[in-house]
Amino acid sequence: MMRRFSFTVLLLTTLAYVMLWQACTTKENTVVAEPHRFPDTLRVGTIYSPTTFFLYRGDTLGYEYERICDFAADKGIKVDVTAVTNIQALIKLIKERKVDVLACEIPVTAEYNQHVLHCGETNTTYQVLVQPKRSRMLRNVTQLVNKDVYVEAGSKYESRLKNLDSEIGGGIRIHSISSDTLSIDDLIEQVSKGIIPYTIVDSDIARLNQTYYNNIDVNMEVSFPQRSSWAVNINDDWLADSIDEWSRSEKTQLITEDLTKRYFEVSKNGGSMSVSPHHTSTHNYVLRPGDLSPYDSLFRANGHGTRFGWQFLAAIAKVESNFNPDVVSWAGARGLMQIMPSTARLYGYNPDDIYDPEISVKAAIQTLRDLDSFFAPYIANPMERRKFVLAGYNAGAGHILDAIKLAEKYEKDPNTWYGNVEEALIWKSNEKYYSDPVCRYGYFRADETVNYVRKVEDYYNQYQFKH
Repeated sequence: MMRRFSFTVLLLTTLAYVMLWQACTTKENTVVAEPHRFPDTLRVGTIYSPTTFFLYRGDTLGYEYERICDFAADKGIKVDVTAVTNIQALIKLIKERKVDVLACEIPVTAEYNQHVLHCGETNTTYQVLVQPKRSRMLRNVTQLVNKDVYVEAGSKYESRLKNLDSEIGGGIRIHSISSDTLSIDDLIEQVSKGIIPYTIVDSDIARLNQTYYNNIDVNMEVSFPQRSSWAVNINDDWLADSIDEWSRSEKTQLITEDLTKRYFEVSKNGGSMSVSPHHTSTHNYVLRPGDLSPYDSLFRANGHGTRFGWQFLAAIAKVESNFNPDVVSWAGARGLMQIMPSTARLYGYNPDDIYDPEISVKAAIQTLRDLDSFFAPYIANPMERRKFVLAGYNAGAGHILDAIKLAEKYEKDPNTWYGNVEEALIWKSNEKYYSDPVCRYGYFRADETVNYVRKVEDYYNQYQFKH
């Protein structure tokens, strides 16, 4: 009995020493991975598109752009964006480590999985039929038989439509349109106007266009679902994990919901603005006979000594805000003259102060003066230059400069707005043109700007006649 106890004690003691030795050895030999430190600047690759990244009124916007900026802010770092025109160029950038993350929808496919590590929120899209809203709309792909559907030649939409035609036994009348002639945005606009009956696009693009054209329906799916998400270099699992964690947080999800509403739900038709809940005017203005607006005296006082008469300022305010100093556009432009926050900061104003009509008018005059100086070397005639200044006020000077260079390259008159540079600006929604070497500022949707210049000019002429 005694020997048995001694043996047991010896065995237990030996095991204890072995376990202690293993613990010490493991502690000594295990290398604890150092946590990755974020760089001071996150290099971001993205694509010029209406849903991802674009320049508007001198500011940088885009659903994916604003989300990656939020991620960077969460990590306390800056963002440096490289924008290209296609996914293939992005994959090259991430493989060569020229960017750290691709902040746009990279399809989750076997092809791309060889090159990148997907991360963040997964988005599911479909190709959908764009059709006019009416009492009897198409609800099933078999109803496309004997229907005319217009798609961009050589696009994935054309490919899908041909496959669909084969699947249902034929009968779809497919019209393949050259991208040199019409862009995807143009085809959707033509459906809205009743020029063509149907087209096919991705559901996210369709949803965004619904905010411009409320008479179209985009609910009929014509393809299998396609999953996509952001991506990083295939070896950067630490960065993918960080993006995954950020995307799951409650704060991020609330911000994403807000951005989704702003980009894909809020109407972007001209005049569609909301009233700031934090800034509402308390003054009651009574228009006197002959007044153009409640702010005529403000326009007169600040417009004195400038090349822009006070009626010109009044015409801008009429089109921008309908003389309401409390409104905010979908893009964040504020106040009487619809000044973007970035423009306010550029001229030394607090963005919240732009709701003050006097500060708004002063910021507008500074913007107009700078635009006039910017375009003076290009447009010598001051009367003609006024149209370019208006276009720059609405779109940002960069897009107008691109349009001048496109007009010159494609044998339009670069010194004339109507029918020339105006038309070249419209081209910038087409990849052929916004990816042209003469363009520096990427994709732009020109409908608003084209209409804006005409509206302000019309009001200005009316106001001059009255006074």
